[in-house]
Amino acid sequence: MPHTNISGDNIISLQHAKIAQKSFTVLSDVNLNIKKGRFCYLIGKTGSGKSSLLKTLYGHIPLASGHGTVVGFDLAKLKMSEIPNLRRKLGIVFQDFQLLSDRTVEKNLIFVLEATGWNDKTKMQDRINEVLGSVNMKSKKHKMPHELSGGEQQRVAIARALLNHPDLILADEPTGNLDPETSNEIMTLLKQVALENGAAVVMATHDYHMIQNFPGEAIRCEDGKVSVLDTSELFE
Repeated sequence: MPHTNISGDNIISLQHAKIAQKSFTVLSDVNLNIKKGRFCYLIGKTGSGKSSLLKTLYGHIPLASGHGTVVGFDLAKLKMSEIPNLRRKLGIVFQDFQLLSDRTVEKNLIFVLEATGWNDKTKMQDRINEVLGSVNMKSKKHKMPHELSGGEQQRVAIARALLNHPDLILADEPTGNLDPETSNEIMTLLKQVALENGAAVVMATHDYHMIQNFPGEAIRCEDGKVSVLDTSELFE
């Protein structure tokens, strides 16, 4: 069965994994284990493979070879039909928010809940209030995305990522379009979310100020390889 138990508490486990875009190898011999509740940065120059690694983790790019499990799903055996089930256990936060511009904050969240199999209206409302409360956006429930600042839109995007109680949050440059002060708020929020929900967070970033302000573990993509280091090593 492609869906297995999460071995040894690892939310992500890759062994000798090859990450490729079409026939081009982006990263080779990737060995990576991330446990529940960990906060990791994904760092590296543009084109070093950060986005390709994230896309492999959420099933957008198939694992080229090697072994890999994410939230209990075997990436090597993942069928197209199972990708929605994998993504239900993930929260994904993008740089450009990707909110639906033609509906309110509340309706953006209802859309996701309905798409992932929720149908009890009371439970849906309760969950929407809960996640919006956790990101301080409950009062903006009936606003349209264009009525919100960039930071507020990203808070809604984080609320959306939390809807299905994910075991893992993947964030691709979530502060890339935000000013430094707002970026700090979003980082504090992501750290808090990881702590309170026990979710692992993997966040791609090129903002080293952020890493200095919020130290943690780092996964570095460089020269087709992946290494894991403590962020303090970046500033020695």
